[in-house]
Amino acid sequence: MHTRLYRNGVLEKEGFPIEEVSDYVGDQGNTVWFDLCHPSPADLGVISEELGLHELAVEDVLSDHQRPKVDIYDNHLFITVYGVHFDEGRLDPVEVNVFVTRNALVTVRESDHFDIGEVVKRWNAASRLAEHGVSFLLHGLLDYVVDSQFDLVQDLDAQAEALEESLFEEGGVRDGRELQRKMYELRKNTTRLRKISMPMREVVGTLLRRDQELIADAVMIPYYDDVYDHVLRVAEWVESIRDMLANVRETRLSQQGFRLNEIMKRLTGWAAIIAVPTAITGFYGQNVPYPGEGQPWGFWTSLIFTAVTSVGLYTVFKKKDWL
Repeated sequence: MHTRLYRNGVLEKEGFPIEEVSDYVGDQGNTVWFDLCHPSPADLGVISEELGLHELAVEDVLSDHQRPKVDIYDNHLFITVYGVHFDEGRLDPVEVNVFVTRNALVTVRESDHFDIGEVVKRWNAASRLAEHGVSFLLHGLLDYVVDSQFDLVQDLDAQAEALEESLFEEGGVRDGRELQRKMYELRKNTTRLRKISMPMREVVGTLLRRDQELIADAVMIPYYDDVYDHVLRVAEWVESIRDMLANVRETRLSQQGFRLNEIMKRLTGWAAIIAVPTAITGFYGQNVPYPGEGQPWGFWTSLIFTAVTSVGLYTVFKKKDWL
């Protein structure tokens, strides 16, 4: 359980029971934050009554797989964002729901895979802005979420570039199945990241609206603009990676088609080389008289003829790069 109390921009207390929150939120000079990790419906009901939260917002917390969004109610905001978490190489986003009132911020995490301690570190590092209350707290949270997505998209871009370069390594692709597996995993992770990062433009854009009174702090606006800039860069980068992966896939298919044509040319060439001696030996194997029948020179003549013809075909096909 994580709780904090700021009084006129100064951190006065932390780690206190959630039951004490109602004693602090009544004073407009206080700013309260508390965190819930996978709470029960009963716990949410108590918080809802104390802070006057809308029933639809509470219902959204209990429903999984919400789209990143901002809902504006009479006395509070409800925000859904997603943190980045990997499970055995698979991107498994962690849903984080946020209630924002005039002097309280409530974070509700889907699981402890979202590191709330990193958010606290950002608040501590920028404590000079704590006087701006919930606007300061919300910025630290969103900044961590977006930066995590930005770090991930950088890593995905590096993986995509490595895949692209591996297509033209000397000696060709050594393990085609491994390449396809990596390509599939990368495409899946990029798609999942796109689902949680693209809507963030709308989330941060809504918070930047000047008519949105709870967050529209003139001092904090430039900080939110910086977060919005990172959101746009993540969205553009994700689209770039999708295009790169599509190009990698098309290039791989072209390489496989070209390789198949090369194999077919070689098979055709070897089939022609084999067909000639087969025809000659078949001819001499007929039960009819032929030149040199029963004589050693007849055998050597057929053998030399077969060898010369085969070598000649091999030379021609090699020169045409069919073998």
